[in-house]
Amino acid sequence: MNEFLPLIIVGAVIGAFTLTFGIAWAALRRRMKGSEKERSMSDSQLIRRLLGYAQPYTRDFVLVFVILLFSILYDVVSPLLVGKIQGLIKGSFALPRLYSMVAVYVTILIVSMVCTYFQSMILQRVGQKIVSQLRLDVFTRIESLSHEQLNQIPVGKLVTRVSNDPNHISFLFTNILMTLVKNTMVVFGVLGAMLILNYALTLMVLCFVPFLVFFTLVFRQFSRQAHRSVNNTRTDVNTFLSENLSGMKITQIFNQEDRKMAQFRERSDKFTKAQIQRMFVFGIFRPMVYMLFVTSNLFLFYIGCKGYIRDTQFLGQTITSEIVVSFYMYISKFFNPIQALAEQFDMLQQSFASAEKIFTVLDMVPEVVDAPDAVELETIRGEIEFDHVWFAYKPGQWVLKDVSFHVSPRQTVAFVGSTGSGKSTILSLICRNYDIQKGRILIDGMDIRKIKIDSLRRHFGQMLQDVFLFSGDIRSNIVLRKEGITDDEVWEACRYVGADGFISRLEKGLDEPVRERGNNFSAGQRQLLSFARTILHRPSLIILDEATANIDTETEVLIQDSLEKMKNIGTMLMVAHRLSTIQHADNIILLSNGQILEQGTHQELLHRKGRYFKLYTLQYQKEAMQS
Repeated sequence: MNEFLPLIIVGAVIGAFTLTFGIAWAALRRRMKGSEKERSMSDSQLIRRLLGYAQPYTRDFVLVFVILLFSILYDVVSPLLVGKIQGLIKGSFALPRLYSMVAVYVTILIVSMVCTYFQSMILQRVGQKIVSQLRLDVFTRIESLSHEQLNQIPVGKLVTRVSNDPNHISFLFTNILMTLVKNTMVVFGVLGAMLILNYALTLMVLCFVPFLVFFTLVFRQFSRQAHRSVNNTRTDVNTFLSENLSGMKITQIFNQEDRKMAQFRERSDKFTKAQIQRMFVFGIFRPMVYMLFVTSNLFLFYIGCKGYIRDTQFLGQTITSEIVVSFYMYISKFFNPIQALAEQFDMLQQSFASAEKIFTVLDMVPEVVDAPDAVELETIRGEIEFDHVWFAYKPGQWVLKDVSFHVSPRQTVAFVGSTGSGKSTILSLICRNYDIQKGRILIDGMDIRKIKIDSLRRHFGQMLQDVFLFSGDIRSNIVLRKEGITDDEVWEACRYVGADGFISRLEKGLDEPVRERGNNFSAGQRQLLSFARTILHRPSLIILDEATANIDTETEVLIQDSLEKMKNIGTMLMVAHRLSTIQHADNIILLSNGQILEQGTHQELLHRKGRYFKLYTLQYQKEAMQS
């Protein structure tokens, strides 16, 4: 009994470590159960969904699996060859036989290396295709979300979902997946070889497996929680940067640099702390696995070398020096995959955490979708009708209350009223950026919910107060979605709205670069480009939401002339605070608290001396005082 006392002491130490980890695991599970509010998917569910993206490349993965069988040959056979070489050296030494055994060893090594190379190349090619498809699916899903859903998600978070998260998942297909398969096959292959070589020593090694499995399960819980924390804090940093870099000019104008820096430092410190916690978890697990590896070797040497390197007995089996050498290598081959798993686990949990975020976006159900019987709308006349429409962004908080009006084809209708009265909401509903709760919106007598969204919006031309220009050049921003348009047509649209004046003065004309959001052009120039873009696409229905709000007087004269011409193109709906810009509208609808108070022409509303008359009088007096 005394000869096994050192083994018992070492076993007790490992048991103490196991008990400590068990207590920590139980505490973590209680904390996660009580405080975790984030959606959580099981690993099996995530793997099943991710493998759905790998299904089209099944043939490539089968080829990699076949190559994998040859690559693991070295791990299973090499310890036996080294043991044979040890027996050859100890016994009747024969140099030619040694050469032949070394040649076999080198051949197996070269075959394994070549197989590993081709395996990596195939996986990289297939993995990048899978990740590219995943990234496209996420972007497509974001495009299909309604305005309300997009308003609820910070832009920085969406950027992270499309860019960073798929990159983390790429490791799963290019490295982790096949590494796990290979390591599993190596473990079972090595285990089978050890059982054949000496089952007694194999049983000794297997005594460490329960501890290994337990440590792995504990690490899985801690690692997943740590990776979730890293991903959340990284998203917070990206969201903060996306918002504040865009608004840096406002920060400087109001001298808020120190406050914003403090806010950024707080988020950065949280991100750093989460990274350190993740490394701490990883830094504990790998040494624990290495401890089991070293301990198993100590047990091997203690048991196998009691006979002073001569043959000894253990559980009825003879242990020779050749067996000790082979088992030393086999133990390394047995634990190396587990140690590699410790390194891969870091990326594996990062992939799972990212996949969980991505599938959260992919599982979002678009709120505004085509009806099953929706139809294509080839042409429209431009007749619009609101039939007792009720709408609320939030349940019970009505923005529009029983609104009804009719717009005839090619008619110009203006909506006026105080902020929050529902003017812009009406325009958004016509484009079906949101769906109404009650009533109907008809275009040419057809409910817009019966028209395919793409088909409906194709006939609209929208000009907003805040014009968005894409990075590129002037030509690409005017042409935008339409192909086969000549420069002559572009110039014609520019002349139509008066944008040709400032474009012709630019050094490169239509090829003049446009920086991010068009910040190298004035508000008036951006608006003129927006008008030219709309005119070029010949919409049947034109929507202007405060399109003249940020324009100087000289540019406004150009746009007013353009608006008179655009009336001949199709139906026009306008929202304006300056009543002087809508005097020639065919119908003016005055809104207040989501209801229509008055409607009629400019002269009719002035004659009634109601709310419109008061608004017009106030604005006229204000402009007179300013002039």
